[in-house]
Amino acid sequence: MNYQSTRNKALKISSAEAIVSGISKDGGLFVPTEMPKLSPEEIKAMGDMSYTERAEVVFGKFLTDFTESEIKSCVESAYSHGSFDTENVMELKTLKPGEHILELWHGPTCAFKDMALQILPHLLTTSVKKTGTDKKVCILVATSGDTGKAALEGFKDAPGTGILVFYPENGVSAMQKLQMITQEGSNVGVCAIKGNFDDAQTGVKKIFTDPEVAAKLSENGIMFSSANSINWGRLAPQIVYYVSSYAQLVKDGKIAFGDMINVCVPTGNFGNILAAYYAKLMGIPIGKLICASNSNNVLTDFLRTGVYDRNRKFYTTISPSMDILISSNLERLLYHLSGCDDKYISKLYKDLAETGRFEVSEAIKAILQDIFYADFCTEDETKATISETYEKYGYTIDTHTAVAVGVYNKYAAETGDTKDCVIASTASPYKFPAAVLESLGDKSSYADEFEMAEALNKKSGMAVPKALSDLKSKKPRFTGSVEKTEMLGAVYSMLGINR
Repeated sequence: MNYQSTRNKALKISSAEAIVSGISKDGGLFVPTEMPKLSPEEIKAMGDMSYTERAEVVFGKFLTDFTESEIKSCVESAYSHGSFDTENVMELKTLKPGEHILELWHGPTCAFKDMALQILPHLLTTSVKKTGTDKKVCILVATSGDTGKAALEGFKDAPGTGILVFYPENGVSAMQKLQMITQEGSNVGVCAIKGNFDDAQTGVKKIFTDPEVAAKLSENGIMFSSANSINWGRLAPQIVYYVSSYAQLVKDGKIAFGDMINVCVPTGNFGNILAAYYAKLMGIPIGKLICASNSNNVLTDFLRTGVYDRNRKFYTTISPSMDILISSNLERLLYHLSGCDDKYISKLYKDLAETGRFEVSEAIKAILQDIFYADFCTEDETKATISETYEKYGYTIDTHTAVAVGVYNKYAAETGDTKDCVIASTASPYKFPAAVLESLGDKSSYADEFEMAEALNKKSGMAVPKALSDLKSKKPRFTGSVEKTEMLGAVYSMLGINR
């Protein structure tokens, strides 16, 4: 199977080349030239498999230039060596019949990004060898909170790589910031920017696609790649947990084989819900894809109207990983829905860059509204959902999961759809203890995030993840901050390159 750019479908490369490149030189994103299928027999057989075995099946469909042994090595290195605090890698918790919470935060940084970023370094280093690349690969990352730490943890001290992470200095939680600035590893760098996530993401994409920068790096034996979900090697692992969820629900007797399910995902950059769409295309019986946004509800408006408009107020919320107005992975979806019309996609994104908005065709609007349901939660609704979920079920959720649960409740009330629904739980509540405690009625003052974690432990009964409690003894390594216009200079500085 080959991969092509959403802005130049004449370009066809292998999956290894797509993973090493991260993003196409034309600014487009790589997508498979065809969507592989899982037969009913294959899906049914997954019920008796472990998560790692299910992952091997899915990767085998997409990474056809990898050998079976290479895929097995990557998967087992990521998921079978104690990085996750559960043998199942993910967990499904049923709140009530038909409503299932997919816990994706059992990895080393307590966020769903671990599911992909524990395996991406293995996919990348394997891809580097397969493509004969002789340069050091520098992973350049923009983060709204969770991707940064998960990528840093995944790539720390990985041979032949370095990783540089930019985050909005006032746009992540205190715990998320502490995770990043205390990161260990000899090949890591972290820098705050004076701006929001969209500024960081735009800056990273600009640096990525600048030919002068590429030439400068090449002179120094370095090339860029990405750990954001613009990289296919980051997106493909996310497909696995929707495939695995369906197989697990059948195995556990929650649904009968062949039953349709809905999926609800809290999303800002559109990667996680796009992965569910790909699982649907592969043959997993998924009905409605429910897109849950916070107050930065650009995706809600787009999926309802077909008009994407980032010219709006940006909100800093208690669900910061979703504080995004430019949803990169939407480009992949629109490419597929347009019939792989690369010229059309190039025009849409040229309009977005120049005017901050675009509008899709009536035909695409109709498809979007058939596949997706979209809504958002305000800050008050998010807090209320945390409280209601705890009171009803004795179950504690973080602010992002609360957005998803809140939007799912709106969907169920509005439509009366009684299909079983898998709701993606994307982070441990301990990553956002201040907001969660407040939502649970605790108005006390605490000295720091660690006292908050202790209070949340007493309230919820959930164990504090060791990865977070251990931060208390770590000292910050990275305290720098730059203007958003100075990101390239910061990259050169962190790489030790003279401009």
